[in-house]
Amino acid sequence: MAEQHPTYIFWNNELTPWEDATVHVTSIAWSALGAVFEGIRGYWNAEQEQLHVFRITEHLDRLQSSTKLVRLPLAYTTAELTDVIVRLLRENVCREDTYVFPLVYGADAEVNRFDPNALASELTIRTKPMPSRLGSDFQQHARVSTWTRISDNVMPPRIKNISNYRNGQLATHEVRNDGYDVAFMLNPYGKISEAPGACIAHLAKGKLITPDVTSGILESITREAVITLAREELGLEVVERAVDRTELYLADEVFTCGTAAEITPIVSVDKYPVGAGRIGPVTRQIQQSLEDIMRGRNSQYARWVTTIDMALTTA
Repeated sequence: MAEQHPTYIFWNNELTPWEDATVHVTSIAWSALGAVFEGIRGYWNAEQEQLHVFRITEHLDRLQSSTKLVRLPLAYTTAELTDVIVRLLRENVCREDTYVFPLVYGADAEVNRFDPNALASELTIRTKPMPSRLGSDFQQHARVSTWTRISDNVMPPRIKNISNYRNGQLATHEVRNDGYDVAFMLNPYGKISEAPGACIAHLAKGKLITPDVTSGILESITREAVITLAREELGLEVVERAVDRTELYLADEVFTCGTAAEITPIVSVDKYPVGAGRIGPVTRQIQQSLEDIMRGRNSQYARWVTTIDMALTTA
């Protein structure tokens, strides 16, 4: 069954019908090389008839940082992008859990890719359904990959550059061919970095421990939210530092976190069972706390959500 597409995407400075948003096939290769993007999620609350977009300002601020590091000019402020996304979600009648994908890519990149003064960009924003797995029994088995995570002197891992994701894709293919669900990657110093597209955290001796931002990780917005909730809601001590792979073998709980991953429990690493080999209680608590915020049920963190009233829209 073909994936359902939205009515509109944002492209060429306007809401464009899906079928009209086309570029020539020869534009594919070099335009994507320096492209940067964001993944933003909106969570549907059927009782309220509201879509709650999680931390849109932080995501769009990070998009601004990404464009700066790859030297792509972006002609929109965070506030302007927020208005565009809210309008797009309304026009596409997004009355379900939704993923928002802003992409900034090189215009005329085949000709101008080597001249930093000639770089220009295009912006496209699309939406698609993405049901949440929070609170479900979804879990994964991890393996530490033989592929090394990129470092800051190779390509900046702290931003969402499309090129960075080839690194994680290689690791994912490797471990899935061996029967695992998700790859864990080590940085050039042999320390735990991240999973492709998600950060890693573990529980040990009552502390939440996660690789610090100099360990080759994306500067994750979900990770920062988890750290805040662990401290403020669960009363946990949080430690950000370099992490050895063997710490994960002995951990009480392990999970990955990110926009797409949300909070995904890891029940084994390299065939070592994590804790009792099932989803742990702290992981469940963090999932529940985060979902309450994302669906607009916790007003204490209302600053983290942008609420769109969909009561007058019809799917």
